[in-house]
Formats: sequence, structure tokens, C-alpha cells
Amino acid sequence: MNNPSRKGNSGNQGKMQGQTNGASDPLASNDPLAVTSLPPGMELAVTVDTLVCGVHFPTDTLPADIGHKALAVNLSDLAAMGAAPDWAVMSLTIPRRDERWMSAFRKGFNKLAEQHGVRLMAWDVGIGPLSMTIQIHGQVPRGLALRRDCARPGDLIFVTGTLGDAGLALKNILAVSGTGQFRQALDIPSEYRAFIETRLARPTPRVAEGIALRGIATAAIDISDGLIADLSHIVEASHARVADSAGLIAMIDVQKLPLSPALQWLSDTQEASRLALSSGDDYELCFTVPPDRYRRLQQAAEGFSCPVTCIGHMEARPGARPGVRFLGSESESHKMPLSGQGYRHFE
Repeated sequence: MNNPSRKGNSGNQGKMQGQTNGASDPLASNDPLAVTSLPPGMELAVTVDTLVCGVHFPTDTLPADIGHKALAVNLSDLAAMGAAPDWAVMSLTIPRRDERWMSAFRKGFNKLAEQHGVRLMAWDVGIGPLSMTIQIHGQVPRGLALRRDCARPGDLIFVTGTLGDAGLALKNILAVSGTGQFRQALDIPSEYRAFIETRLARPTPRVAEGIALRGIATAAIDISDGLIADLSHIVEASHARVADSAGLIAMIDVQKLPLSPALQWLSDTQEASRLALSSGDDYELCFTVPPDRYRRLQQAAEGFSCPVTCIGHMEARPGARPGVRFLGSESESHKMPLSGQGYRHFE
């Protein structure tokens, strides 16, 4: 580790030709430089995310969970592009030198990195408020990257996994601290509580699912800020491809939202739906598929590690504002413009 008294200190400098200098633990040594190349016929997919203590995760989060989540949120972005992860660079700021904390952080990060074949090519550390910025690079065959701006009227809307679990965990954590919406912590059964807390602390990036959606999905995004907010990004980006006189609308059937047993346990069904629609940190994929590719999706989904649920469709309405609208069991019950609510972390 280089001198942590000054953020951005380069420390030991060196070049790595697509590897980590032979180290089995890339986080055991601090090297801020890397050189790599891209195979012919492949395009580079790049994403970057910053996690700040107290904003993106609670202050008492275990360091191993922080290491896992710091990488997972970036992998989720790559999954939404249909990209296979390759390598990453990281800048880490810690309040003080703490080898036990760093060891646990490394374990959480490295375990997930090994699962997805991610090489940490360069990283740097400094002293300051706890935060980390990771840029991760992936590869996707030329022309097959999933985008946000290609959804079309008639497309079906799907999500992976279940929605709202992390939001429920966060609400309960805030209730325990006396700062949440609930006046007191919910008496959630232990097996459900363990499940939702894991969903919040250690999200599962749907990398394999994203890769399988190449050539099937017309648009995709990962659900980090809530279904409403993130689906709105697809609508907004794709609206430009619709005729000027029509607005692109995402029609969602709230009765079809996939809820885990933990969300179904809530006696307040409206609160369960609200969590599924607007709470963040799910890191599931939301994507659109034309009806004529539905059979291909069914075949691909047989190899998924999670369920896939159709929750609605895209349509174009003359004179309508683009946005997300919701259907109840009988009729349209609510509509929200593109500036609709979404997850705001711990603000």
C-alpha cells in the first residue's frame, strides 16, 4: 500500500499486460497503471460508479459486504449492456489505515471478481471519508450491445428476479435507527429478514442473463434507482424513435410485479407494490422484447438463475406525454411523467 496520507498518490508505478503481475490477490499490492487490448470484432463497454458511505450503504455495513457491492453495482451496469466483464480499475478512500478492514474488503471484492472473471488491473488508495469509485470494462460482439434507446411500441416489458426486497430491508434498517418511514422495526420472520438483508448488502448482478439477451432484447437497463425511475430512462431515450405526434408509454400491470415471499408477507399490499415500483438497490434487469422474439426469450430463460416476468408493454399514444403508466386489476389507475419518483439512497 502506498502512502495513504495523500489522496491520489501514485505509489509504485508499473505496467500490467492484461494481468496483475502474477499476484493471486490483485488488491494485495497497489498499482495505479495498466495496459490492455481488445480482441478483433469486439466492442468495449465501460461503466463507472461511486459508492459513498452513508449515501449508498449504511455506516455499519460490513467491509466484506462493501467490497462485494462496490463491484456488483458495476457488474450490473455491464449486464444491462449485454457485456462480458473483463477488467476494472478502482480508487478507494478510507478514513484511516486499517489492515483488518482492508482484508475483509478484499475478500468480498475478490470473491465476486473471481466468479465473473474480473481482473483488477490498477487501483489506488487514499485517506478521507469512506468511498470508492470503480470503472469496469467489458466486451461485447460488435453491434450486439444492449442499449436504452431502442424500445419500440408493441415491445413486451420484462424484469428478472423479484422487486422491492432491498427497499424493504432498508426501510427496516432506517426504522431501527428511528429515521425511517415506519415508526418501529417490522417483526419480519427471520428467514425473510436474512433474505432481504442479503439482497441489500450483496446484490446479485445478472451478468449471464444480460449476455443471453443479446439479439433478443431491444432495450435494457439495470434497476438501481427503482423500476419507475429506471424504466423511465428507457422510455425517454427511446421516445425519439417514435413518430413526433405520439408519445411512447410504458404500460405496467402492478398485479404482475414479481414479489418475493418477504414482500408478500407485508399485510399492506399497497406498500409492497410501492416498494417494488420505486425502491432502489434491486439490481435486476428491466428489458423490452418484441413479441416475435418471445419464444427465443423463453428458450434463453431456461438457463437463467432467476425467474423472468412480463410486467407490461410499450405503446405509442398520439398526443400523449412519454412516461410510465400503471394498470390495476381492472383499469388504468395511475400515471407518472418521466420525472417520476425514484430511489434517492440515504438522502
